[in-house]
Amino acid sequence: MKAKALQQGVSPAETLRVLEEAVKLPEGRKGKPKKSGYGLLALYGPGPSEEEIDEDRREMFRGFVPDIP
Repeated sequence: MKAKALQQGVSPAETLRVLEEAVKLPEGRKGKPKKSGYGLLALYGPGPSEEEIDEDRREMFRGFVPDIP
């Protein structure tokens, strides 16, 4: 990008100013606060236990590979 700007006769300082202007938010406006994903699936209740997950995996992959203890 720097080489292309210099090719067109634009200084690096001017390029930086234009880029800063392009990403700047309007005056008096701040970015919307991000909402945390923590607890996003809480309405579905507690997740499965490790034992339940292991059993489900064994059931899903039964027949694909030999059982490994």
